[in-house]
Amino acid sequence: MRVIVLGGGVVGVTTAYQLQKDGHEVVVLERQSQVAAETSWGNAGMIAPGHSFVWSSPRAPLVLLKSLVLKDQALRFKLSADPRLYSWSWLFLMECTAEKARRNTLLKHRLAVYSQSVLHEVIADEQIDYDRNGRGILYFYRSQQALDKGVEHMRLLESDGQLIKVLDRDAIVALDPSLASAREKIAGGIHCPTDETGDPAKFTRALAAKIVERGGEIRTGTTIIGIETSGDGVTQVLTDKGSVKGDAYVLALGSYSPLIAKTVGINLPIYPIKGYSLTIPIGNRPRPPAIAAIDEHNLVAVSRFGDRLRVTATAEFAGYDISHRPADFAFMKGVTQELYPEGADYDRAEMWAGLRPMTPNNLPEFGRRRLGNLYLNTGHGTLGWTMACGSAKVLADIISNRVPEINALDLSPDRYIKA
Repeated sequence: MRVIVLGGGVVGVTTAYQLQKDGHEVVVLERQSQVAAETSWGNAGMIAPGHSFVWSSPRAPLVLLKSLVLKDQALRFKLSADPRLYSWSWLFLMECTAEKARRNTLLKHRLAVYSQSVLHEVIADEQIDYDRNGRGILYFYRSQQALDKGVEHMRLLESDGQLIKVLDRDAIVALDPSLASAREKIAGGIHCPTDETGDPAKFTRALAAKIVERGGEIRTGTTIIGIETSGDGVTQVLTDKGSVKGDAYVLALGSYSPLIAKTVGINLPIYPIKGYSLTIPIGNRPRPPAIAAIDEHNLVAVSRFGDRLRVTATAEFAGYDISHRPADFAFMKGVTQELYPEGADYDRAEMWAGLRPMTPNNLPEFGRRRLGNLYLNTGHGTLGWTMACGSAKVLADIISNRVPEINALDLSPDRYIKA
């Protein structure tokens, strides 16, 4: 079949790769001048099954309520005239029970673990260099009480096979000596040694090059305008460069998926959540981080990609606004400098803001809805890089009429309707 993939982020490109492996002809449509130029460029770069907890938990409503009053919160909910925000928020609140949070977290973790195994197959087959660091991820806490709660919380993932190691501050500094000067600020942490990091944009662009080498098409600078249908199927995709026809179509446009889906009468429960990141050259600084870490108190994540640091923080309900100003990055920069004073050339930090495609229960959308040849692979939220390769393999299995290696029924587009 000729399959048209809408979207050139890590999800779209990995999907095209898996479909091409199955013998399909693939065409990827991407509006930017190169693939992985939006969310797949500026994220934390963490392959983090150990961070699979869903946002839709019993404590989430209070966190969102506090953010309306306290402006320094890592999670910021802004009142808006956008009705989609409130319809999405209602679905989100319906997921915030203890039972649903546990179920959704375990589903998310299983997809994340599966996806990591598929990623390892891809890099073994393709020998892609993307600044991978396989030393795990450290999740650390600034008080003993928070550490105890964090360990108790992590036991859920441990029961599902996640390897965890609880460390005191001395063990943390032994694991990463660059944290020595911040030793007294850290009570302890959890090390997930099987988690890892790597530059998702570098990976995606290298994989796209492999697709092109094997006869696939990557059409960049091509903006999707809409989809034309006839009966119960898609007939073509309309772009600013003309129409594109195929036998099947994959919607992998991240936060922009619901805008295109709406043109064919499909309502996707996906809302854009704005995130911020800094990319900082290490320069000649003597003590850059040796391992990725998340400061669980401040919700600041730090990863190292070769000669650069990637620092991410903040989740903001701001619609499709990706504007930013230096003040938006002051807190995360300050936290990182406190932790790693000799870790990078902080005066040369590059600022970025982008959108995460969030579903109410933090699980992606797979499969079909209404149109027989339009497939969904979107809504991966904060773990798009973590779940991309597995999601791509699941969707390729569905399109090729194979039974996926993990159960995709719980990730079907109708799950909110059934609830």
